[in-house]
Amino acid sequence: MSTTVKAYGTESPEIPLHELTISRRELQAHDIEMEILYCGICHSDLHQVHADFGPYPAPIVPGHEILGRITAVGDHVKNFKIGDLAGIGCIVDSCDHCEYCNDGIEQFCEEGVTFSFNSEDKVSGGHTFGGFSKSYVCNERYVLKMPAFENLAAAAPLLCAGITVYSPLKHWGAGPGKKVGILGIGGLGHMAIKIAKAMGAEVIVFTTSPDKVSDAKRLGADEAVLSSDQDAMAAYVNKLHFIIDTVSAKHDVNVYLNLLRHDGTVVLVGLPPQPLEIGAFNVVMGRKSFAGSNIGGIAETQEMLDFCFEHNIVADSEIINIQDINTAFDRLERGDVKYRFVIDMASL
Repeated sequence: MSTTVKAYGTESPEIPLHELTISRRELQAHDIEMEILYCGICHSDLHQVHADFGPYPAPIVPGHEILGRITAVGDHVKNFKIGDLAGIGCIVDSCDHCEYCNDGIEQFCEEGVTFSFNSEDKVSGGHTFGGFSKSYVCNERYVLKMPAFENLAAAAPLLCAGITVYSPLKHWGAGPGKKVGILGIGGLGHMAIKIAKAMGAEVIVFTTSPDKVSDAKRLGADEAVLSSDQDAMAAYVNKLHFIIDTVSAKHDVNVYLNLLRHDGTVVLVGLPPQPLEIGAFNVVMGRKSFAGSNIGGIAETQEMLDFCFEHNIVADSEIINIQDINTAFDRLERGDVKYRFVIDMASL
């Protein structure tokens, strides 16, 4: 028997988010049920609600930075018990047998992953509903053990923003002796600064906002550069080993390809709705690369949570009530947040 729970969502991009009722599936043998305590707001939530990635089935309930406490477990659950803190990120199901799932990179599942919301629900039918709700039911394979962060609310964004930057920083070898550029200081960028510094890299931040230059230093950056300052930009030509590009709007990536050393890479983790143009000579000269990275697998996400707990890393967060979600979305669209909204789900 399914359970009805309160949530916040919408039926179309033209309708503001509002309270509604959704159904959660009956607990399966390998499922946990979680009371949601906090849920972060990601820029991709905004894109999805606005249908920037295409039309969606109604209603849509966003949210994939889900932190909560286990309230029930299925008969065959081995790794969780009632009362445990736990997290659910972007992925809640995959085929569990392709080469990518076997290698722990479920985000590249050959049959396609099931995302926390707005995905085909292979268990219950219909589509998945996200974390802007009172509870979540998920197979324990896709649930994270949440360390006891002192500021639990601020740890919720690690479940997407944290892993989205941790995975490429690890893959491209951030560490001592590496000069890492971070393009953009928002929800993703500010996490990239903290994690790259904890990995031992030298971190140079590039921003279009003069007021964020000093804030980058507060976050731990070694240097911060205003991208409109041509002299300051010229000082980094051919200097960086790789750059994490967190910008989710159309921008000229060729400027940043020119800052790379030979064999350097610009790694896109932002999601601009429009295509980006690459000049051929900007990659051919110096054997440079323009790449992308997409979240991380479950094992790597757990590794990231443990790393952040060890280094006392959480998001700079503004805690809001669910009733303020539409205002928060408007502010997020304007870049008016430092640097992540987190919903206190006790307000629902």
